[in-house]
Amino acid sequence: MTQRVAVIDPGSGNLASVLRAFEKAAEDNEIDVQVKVVTSAADLRMADRIVLPGQGAFAACRRGLDALPGVVDALEDRVRGHGVPFLGICVGMQLMATRGLEHGETPGLGWIPGTVAPMDPKGPDGLPLPLPQMGWNELSFEEGFHPVLDLVRPGDQVYFVHSFAFEAEDPEDVIATTDYGGPVAAIIARGNLAGLQFHVEKSGPIGLRMLANFLRWEP
Repeated sequence: MTQRVAVIDPGSGNLASVLRAFEKAAEDNEIDVQVKVVTSAADLRMADRIVLPGQGAFAACRRGLDALPGVVDALEDRVRGHGVPFLGICVGMQLMATRGLEHGETPGLGWIPGTVAPMDPKGPDGLPLPLPQMGWNELSFEEGFHPVLDLVRPGDQVYFVHSFAFEAEDPEDVIATTDYGGPVAAIIARGNLAGLQFHVEKSGPIGLRMLANFLRWEP
């Protein structure tokens, strides 16, 4: 049976690249999916998997999501109420937090307790590292801990662009980190929820592997 994957358009995010990456991952792994960019609650209620990309500022992405009639309620119903697998990408991951502190305090969806706070990275010499953290960086994680990381190896690199980081209240919700002046949450997960701080759609074969893993994931 064809999986219906809904990619929400909150008014920001590289939607065309996300769409192409999912289609490529599905084709390469012979997974039967229909991937669709959506802005309506009705489409979400029909989805078998839900993806929320986002880039830019936390507050702007939250406003964009709130501007879609009924979408936040539909997300709560499908993701929290019915356990539909959910993937947040970049700011879409950050919106899973309790709150974000970019341009003032903005409430998140509150699905994984934590705060999205400004980064303050320092190098070995104690001097500030450039922000945003931009470019390829390694992942650190325990192999076999989560299906989204199947066939991915510690030390594999993915592509980051961000100046704010997810600070989880429960360290167990952080399943992979990267190092940028200290550990930074790279992947968070709880139940049927997963979030990737990096741009998985720009992360080459490793990113495609994770997207295929998400399409196969049965939480």
